[in-house]
Amino acid sequence: MTTGLTIWCSEAITLATVLLLAWAHDRKSPVYLVWALGFAVSAIGFALVAARGVIPDIWSVQIGNAVALFGESAWIIGFRLMDKRKLKWSVLLPPLVWLFGVSLPWVTDNFLNRVVVYDLAGAVGATLLAFAVQPAAGRREPARRQLAIVFTVLACFCFGSALWLVFAAPTLEQALIYRGYTALGYALLVVVAIVLNGKLLMERSERRWRAISITDTLTGVLNRRGLQESYEILAGEGQQQQKLAALLFDLDHFKKINDRYGHQTGDTVLVEFARVAHQFVPRSGAFGRMGGEEFVAFIPVDEQSEAEALAETIRADFCRGPLPAGRSLVQATVSIGVAVMPRDAVSWDRLVSAADRALYAAKRAGRNCSIVFNELEAANDTDAAPAANEGELVPTLDDQIQLLRRMGTLSRM
Repeated sequence: MTTGLTIWCSEAITLATVLLLAWAHDRKSPVYLVWALGFAVSAIGFALVAARGVIPDIWSVQIGNAVALFGESAWIIGFRLMDKRKLKWSVLLPPLVWLFGVSLPWVTDNFLNRVVVYDLAGAVGATLLAFAVQPAAGRREPARRQLAIVFTVLACFCFGSALWLVFAAPTLEQALIYRGYTALGYALLVVVAIVLNGKLLMERSERRWRAISITDTLTGVLNRRGLQESYEILAGEGQQQQKLAALLFDLDHFKKINDRYGHQTGDTVLVEFARVAHQFVPRSGAFGRMGGEEFVAFIPVDEQSEAEALAETIRADFCRGPLPAGRSLVQATVSIGVAVMPRDAVSWDRLVSAADRALYAAKRAGRNCSIVFNELEAANDTDAAPAANEGELVPTLDDQIQLLRRMGTLSRM
């Protein structure tokens, strides 16, 4: 038993060192630090237990086992921190169960009873671990389910060991031999749990880097790559809505904002627009930054009016008042081009191109408005979007009316 405890102490110290190095590399994640402390505390506790006969029994038996069980509490805390869950006092149950049990006279002076209490405390800790690693609703993490199974088996193993000692009532020599085998089985299950936990961390790391690769660093919404991936999902089969809408946003006179107030203020305007627009885009859709001051949203719809209403809601909310940017107040507006196509005929190029033509019409119409592209009408006009520069004179009222009839419908403030 002493040899086994010594081997476990060495393994625990090694794992604690590896986790400390991982935490030093990524200090934003306290999970590694908590788990490292858990293994370090566990190693200290089992070292005290292994030193029985060399140090006083109160340090070897009562305190040593309590410290070792507190390591399980640290592992539970780590899993709760990983999922950003609130910490509960129940995480301290494993050492508390042991300290309460060992304080009873008929437990303190009897080796078998101490083993029974320790196994019960271990079963409580394993049960709490099994609940702590359960995946959140809607999240697919195979390693979590496998970990939950291992911890459940560990809890049953500890509880079954306690029951066998109670009902079989073995002699002291038999109990020592049995305890050696159960310690080996316990250690093997813990090793399996450690391997699965490493797999879980790898899965989370992959998801994290994937999220970074499809996220715009400034605004926190999807970048172009993320938008293309989301579009493929939205345009694929299995969607309830029969149509897919694209809302193309362009912040009006954004270059002037940068020139007058500075690029930092311009970044603030981009971030604020992304926040405003993203909160209105339904979860069934996707929203992101195409580049510069241009954003796009893809949403499944049943009717064109749904896309129109969403575009106007975002436009009105964004331009309802000046934006605070440092010591300045910036009045920013947005032009929106909307295109809606049947799902069975939609493609990225056609949908975005149609929304871009509608956006062009919104700029020609005076900006700060939304225009819906009408594909049936525009299909008969190959010159529906003549070349123009942003600095051109605003077209006459008759030109605007003709353009709106050819391109779509206009909704103004």
